[in-house]
Amino acid sequence: MLDAAFRRVGVLRVNQIGDVFDMAEVLGKQPRPRGPRLTVVTNAGGPGVLATDALITHGGELATLSADARTRLDALLPASWSHGNPIDVLGDADPSRYAGALEIVASDENTDGLLVVLTPQDMTDPTLTAQALTRYAHIEGKPVLASWMGGAQVAAGIDILNRANIPTFAFPDAAARAFCYMWSSSYGLRALYETPAPGQAGAADTIRAAGIIETVRSSGRSLLDEVESKRLLAAYGIPVTDTRSATTAADARAVAEELGFPVAVKLYSRTITHKTDVGGVKLSLESGDAVARAFESIRASVTERAGAEHFQGVTVQPMVRPSGGYELILGASMDRQFGPVLLFGTGGQLVEVFRDRALALPPLNRTLARRMMEQTRIFRALQGVRGQAPVPLAALEGILVRFSDLVVENPWIKEIDINPLIASPEGLLAVDARVVLHEPTTRREDLPRPAIRPYPTQYVKTHRLPNGSEVLIRPIRPEDEGLLIAFHRALSETSVRQRYMAPLRLDQRTTHERLIRVCFSDYDRDIALVVENRPSSGAPEIVAVGRLGRGRATDDAEFALLVRDDWQRRGLGTELLRRIVDIARAERIRRVTATMLPNNTAMMRIAEALGFTVHAAPGDSEATAEIVLPLTGA
Repeated sequence: MLDAAFRRVGVLRVNQIGDVFDMAEVLGKQPRPRGPRLTVVTNAGGPGVLATDALITHGGELATLSADARTRLDALLPASWSHGNPIDVLGDADPSRYAGALEIVASDENTDGLLVVLTPQDMTDPTLTAQALTRYAHIEGKPVLASWMGGAQVAAGIDILNRANIPTFAFPDAAARAFCYMWSSSYGLRALYETPAPGQAGAADTIRAAGIIETVRSSGRSLLDEVESKRLLAAYGIPVTDTRSATTAADARAVAEELGFPVAVKLYSRTITHKTDVGGVKLSLESGDAVARAFESIRASVTERAGAEHFQGVTVQPMVRPSGGYELILGASMDRQFGPVLLFGTGGQLVEVFRDRALALPPLNRTLARRMMEQTRIFRALQGVRGQAPVPLAALEGILVRFSDLVVENPWIKEIDINPLIASPEGLLAVDARVVLHEPTTRREDLPRPAIRPYPTQYVKTHRLPNGSEVLIRPIRPEDEGLLIAFHRALSETSVRQRYMAPLRLDQRTTHERLIRVCFSDYDRDIALVVENRPSSGAPEIVAVGRLGRGRATDDAEFALLVRDDWQRRGLGTELLRRIVDIARAERIRRVTATMLPNNTAMMRIAEALGFTVHAAPGDSEATAEIVLPLTGA
């Protein structure tokens, strides 16, 4: 679980204390790689093999040399070179041969990082070779590591490399492991800040879901039966099998005949969670007589093993037989420290045997859902193997996201799992589901909270403009990056200067690195509101942005507003600031402030109308003005 928490906040976890110091050095000196492909340049075959073994063991890959790189290496190196990766430049390699090989592979698009290995041999000059490599110490997006083997014989070369910011390792396997850690760090950060694909808006019927849970709680139960569990999943757009309950053998026969054979018959109980443990599952039934016999068999088995009071009948559902399908599990449970924790992996009856699973903290977006799937061994099969078509991975991502929403938006859920979730090229289907609620005596304030604050839906509200049209004012999402770029393209230089208090070019304002600071909000510390206009024809657009940022270790917060030029003078600035003040009160902010240019009189008038006090240096056109609103009741 700790690994999942570290991944979610971009922390790299290593296994040995020495790795901590190694990674502090390499991440401080070299760029993170853009991929897992390493090229090894060595003057001895054995160390190259050691590096390769460590690389593969820790999740890296050997780069495949491009045709151009091979041709150039053939021209540079003796005919007996390795003709592949690791690149063995042979024991008589001089500094120029090393440098030439490094220059060729550094420009190879198939290479994400380089490891240079040197062993002291009769014709080797470790010091001059190190000096020749220093010109390649800074290659954009490609880290360069070195392993100078030989102790005191290579000490001078090691010193030269370290002073050039090329990290050195005593052994090549340690260097390869460090590269894998670098890639792991890069991969984890990319998952956090990669703009996800737009989600499926409006997929959840939250009112219906809350009603199902409240009905169960009001009856004094903590376990949802299978029918209720699947209705809950369906409320969040998760496809489920048509499941119907029957309290007599005759009813079960009638339901089966209506659904069509073959069918599955399972125990219908509001107290037993694992049906197979009490003989409560009968599959592939082909006739009404078989269904009737299954009913009686399940009743007898449950009565004998658990007691007659645990038998409320059976459920009947179509037998799912997808071609090329895989059984998955999707679940969530509560951790004492981290709150709800999601699980995904290989499902079915042998789920505890295979133990192929990944954990993650909700809420998820599509990028995080895909990264969670990629941590499992079953993911390779889901992509299609041995001629088998892949399962609809985009749809599976969507199910993980909606399942995550279900967990965080319904805190009364203590445990929930879908097992199996059948994934096949034809589609996805939840065949069985189990939902357990917190005990009815639990107080709402004692319910576990997610470690990561979910999207604050309470701040999503519409606003009617003076002309009668409506816009949506809502907290920003990571998916909004593209809309923000379009928003910035429509701003005038005057609006940009008023907002940022200095000229700022479009290409500076719209870099991914800059926009992620706005779009990827930690809603506990920073809430940005966007005004979204949805024209009757055309794509949605962002026409205004307001931001409330809490100061570190304080209860003060600073706001900033920016309205697109063609949407100014419609009251959006006033409404956005009013919403920001309301949010500040709800978040228990003590004081709201802003700093602006003294000629930004329109914004000052809006702030004064809402109770802010303006502090400006009189007669000083260069000084900035500060506006302050104490919220003593917060």
